[in-house]
Amino acid sequence: MDCDPDAIARLVGNRRYTLEVKSIMDRSHINRLVESVRSELLPSLGIESVDPHDPVRVRHLPEPWRLLGAGNYAAVVYHPDYPDFVVKIYAPSRPGFEEEVEVYRRLGSHPAFSECLYAENGFLILKRLYGVTLYDCIHLGKRIPKQVIEDIDQALDYARKRGLYPHDIHGRNVMMYEGRGLVVDISDFLQEEKCSKWDDLKKAYYWFYRPILSPLGLRIPYFLLDVVRRNYRRWRRFASRLKPFFTGEIQRSH
Repeated sequence: MDCDPDAIARLVGNRRYTLEVKSIMDRSHINRLVESVRSELLPSLGIESVDPHDPVRVRHLPEPWRLLGAGNYAAVVYHPDYPDFVVKIYAPSRPGFEEEVEVYRRLGSHPAFSECLYAENGFLILKRLYGVTLYDCIHLGKRIPKQVIEDIDQALDYARKRGLYPHDIHGRNVMMYEGRGLVVDISDFLQEEKCSKWDDLKKAYYWFYRPILSPLGLRIPYFLLDVVRRNYRRWRRFASRLKPFFTGEIQRSH
């Protein structure tokens, strides 16, 4: 088939026009969601953080909003009329809102991360990520392919190149969707302190999960997963106390 430059120009023009119209429609959709957050959600929402080490408590959520999850500083909800977006709301007096907005600004658009579409006074509107956390995959006996781990690795490398510091990456903060890996929580990516949680999770994946657990297809009860998680935390605290003995920091301090 001969290439007609005018036909190509028309096709490119039509594609650009379609993208622009879609963008305008999305913006109008988001504007309506923002207004719903301001007028319906926030005035009736009851959210509090009793302990910074425990998830926030959502005491009241107006209809028809639905709770998706709660972290130590914020809760994530969605409206059935806007299923492709979520609203992340920080509890009063809890830090992290400005930092999270900055992280999303640096990340821009990447298939393994969500995107911040709007932010105002302690709440963010984010693109919704669908999937199952790796923590839940192990509970349900779902196989986690190697591609998921590689996708997350590549996403974290991308974040580092954008001047960020991937932090607090564990089984509940990463997801699998259609065999690909996603990173759910990026709120601590401005913390420069070294975090080994993802490296530790990868070791467990390659040394134990992939050769032993995955072929068996076992479902692991949540109580057992919680035991592993609590013991891991104790081990990390113990290892951090021993670190000065192996690095010579104690000797140098005298």
